[in-house]
Amino acid sequence: MSESLVREGYAGTGPGAITPDGCAVELYRRLAVGDEPDVIEGAAPAGASLLELGCGAGRVTHPLVERGFRVTAVDESPEMLERIAGARTVRSPIEALDLGGERFDVVLLGSFLVHAGEHRVRDAMLRVCRAHVRDDGIVLIQREGVAHRSELPWERTDASGCLIRIVSADPVGDGVRSVRAEYHYDDARWTQTFLSRELSTRSSPGIFWRPGSGWNASSPTTAPGYWSARSSERAVSRPGAPLPVPSPPSGGPSPSAHAARQCTKL
Repeated sequence: MSESLVREGYAGTGPGAITPDGCAVELYRRLAVGDEPDVIEGAAPAGASLLELGCGAGRVTHPLVERGFRVTAVDESPEMLERIAGARTVRSPIEALDLGGERFDVVLLGSFLVHAGEHRVRDAMLRVCRAHVRDDGIVLIQREGVAHRSELPWERTDASGCLIRIVSADPVGDGVRSVRAEYHYDDARWTQTFLSRELSTRSSPGIFWRPGSGWNASSPTTAPGYWSARSSERAVSRPGAPLPVPSPPSGGPSPSAHAARQCTKL
């Protein structure tokens, strides 16, 4: 068990340390990476400086380092950060991060972190994104799909051989659901329970960048399942315009409040 207490509404079971958001560190180390490195490489300049918020055990970090990006990896779990190699690491909750004016070409808020259960936590995370990206930079925000809410139980087997199942997603009030996920390998089993708030693409401009911020939100047509944000001079969408509705990503559950992360893109 991690030295940090698991938060209310979150739980995790299985071998090894469990983080405050209910993620199992050993599971996160084993799971295969998805298309995240390809999406990021397609949006970012070669060799760009990149701030990865909620890096976990390096599932996305390590491929980015191998592709020549200069990665600063942020996580609140010391056990997760111990698994990171080749990147600068910073231990901090995402919503409290302050790197003293340092800015990056790309800021990544992945693992569906934007679906935080508490509005104040999501807003704080987005302020951190804006504070740490260069004026001509880009913020990439991974959004959730809908399968884990409407097609349950839902399952798939990832490239590492893990059977991933979303068992339930029960409403708990104020648009938030309590989601239970199970992860099965031949030699080990983990579970995680976490909170998730559904976000609509129609409301996303107000969620992301408030009027007068100088930033707009858009959805890259080449990267279903992601929102991007650029300074207004480079934004794809006009100020105040609704986002185009992207295709759902290949996966499911979102993380939750206090910079929680879901253990894998489903």
